This record gives sequence, structure tokens and C-alpha cells, in this order.
Amino acid sequence: MTDPAMTPVPAENARPVELTVLVCSGIIAATALTAALGGLVATGEADPWYAALNKAPGNPPGFVFGLVWPALYALMAIGACLVWQSAGNWKRTDGALGLFFLQLVPNLAWSWLFFGLHQPLLALIDMAILLVMAVLMVREFHRHNPLAAMLQYPYLAWLAFAAYLNAWVVFAN
Repeated sequence: MTDPAMTPVPAENARPVELTVLVCSGIIAATALTAALGGLVATGEADPWYAALNKAPGNPPGFVFGLVWPALYALMAIGACLVWQSAGNWKRTDGALGLFFLQLVPNLAWSWLFFGLHQPLLALIDMAILLVMAVLMVREFHRHNPLAAMLQYPYLAWLAFAAYLNAWVVFAN
């Protein structure tokens, strides 16, 4: 028995190109807004509070974060657009794209909790929630488009690494 989410969309049910452009534009805009709002407070070493923290072994230099996050956000948005394209209609994508949009909330909250409010313990709790949501999102993406799910693996790996860095700050400071 095949998964109905993986069944190709019949030509007679195909969506207008304009709708796909609109939905993918919304996905990109939501992802970019999350990145921009997080970037407002994620000043890294320029923040005296962050600069004074005892950081984990393997903590990368600040410029690495500025290279990694845009790439991850791009992969996230591409994956979400692939899910939309593969699924054929909103009802078939509501679980996967719902999780996509929902996980953007703790993604953004982490920056504000850690850098904005200087609350690394709350940020670590948020990170645990984000990791669970991201894993569930990847599982749902896979139901619609395995490539979309694979594009999220770097995001999952980076979140796990960020959780390690965050946990170190909590326990070593």
C-alpha cells in the first residue's frame, strides 16, 4: 500500500503556478523574517555578556554562525517549497508545513532568550522543544518528499551542536 501523501498529483488537480509562487514566497518570507528578527539580538562577541561567558570546547568563531545560519534557512525554505510542490494541495501538506511554520517560533525565541534576555537555561529548554519539533517536521517532510527531508539534516545537526554549546554555557557559567 502506498502512502497517499507520496501519490503524484493528477494533472486535472494541478494548482495554478501563481498559487505555488505565492505559497513559496510566503515560506521564504516567513523564514527570512525569522532570520532577520533573530539577527537583531544575536550580536555574538560584540555583546559583552556573551564575550565573558565560558564557552564550550569546539565553539566556532563568530563569523561561522553568520555563514551557517543563512545556508540553513535557505535549505529549510527550499525543503518546505518542495513539500508544497509534491503534496498537491494545502490539506495534504498541513501537517508538514504546519510544523515548518510552528518550529520557526522556538527557532526565533532561542535568539531572544539567549542573546536578548541572557537566559541560557530558558534558551536550552527552548532548544529542546525546537529539536523535537524539527525532528517531527523532517519526518513529515519525508512523507511528501524525501529530498525535502534530507535538506533538513544539516539543520538538525546544527541544532544538536547548538544545544551542546548552549548546555555548556548553562553548566559552566
